Amino acid sequence: MKLFSTIMYLLLVLLISCNTQGQQIKKSEKSFAENKEPVQTSSKNGLARAYFASGCFWCVEAIYESVKGVEEVISGYAGGHTENPTYESSNTGRTGHAEAVEVIYNPKVISFSQLVDVYFGSQNVSQINGQGPDHGSQYRSIIFYQNKEEYNTIKEKKQALTLKLDKNIAAEITPFEKFWRAEEYHQDYEKNHPSNPYIRNVSLPRLKKFQTKFPNLIKCNENTVSHQ
Repeated sequence: MKLFSTIMYLLLVLLISCNTQGQQIKKSEKSFAENKEPVQTSSKNGLARAYFASGCFWCVEAIYESVKGVEEVISGYAGGHTENPTYESSNTGRTGHAEAVEVIYNPKVISFSQLVDVYFGSQNVSQINGQGPDHGSQYRSIIFYQNKEEYNTIKEKKQALTLKLDKNIAAEITPFEKFWRAEEYHQDYEKNHPSNPYIRNVSLPRLKKFQTKFPNLIKCNENTVSHQ
């Protein structure tokens, strides 16, 4: 009986310790997200910039380029700890960077909030470290915020989606620090390589699925048939 009581006591202590540690981690994550100062990019000619990562940047670039109010999308790398990442180095998973895009948009035509809707509506939101056939931390989902307003918008939409789907949402919410432009051959890859097997079998189906879901956000002259 004494042995049983001792075991129960140790289990109780361990449970309390784990719960306390979990609360401390959550508190630390919240503090980091709310207190770390992100880098604010400057606007030019009334255009703003936003940064997203959700799998292969060939796919994500094509999706955002089809959205009205988006002037340009650049493929690159963000979220890591190394300087001047390359496609080869980021694909090792050791740089910490994810394939990301810089979205240059007109906030008078489309809002940051709508761009976040595009983000969540164009991917498998519960897939961790990957999208579709692409796996690894370089393909993880991240939304980068540049100010408190963007942070709150992302957080609210992620929480609402979590409740709606009743599942964990994989997207990280991370303060923006720096975006590294990818090699030139990655830019407009979907447009320049329509016959590439990956583009035909992965990128285009993902793009079409998104466009069917958000027809009101698609540019009037956007026509994916030409890429077939």
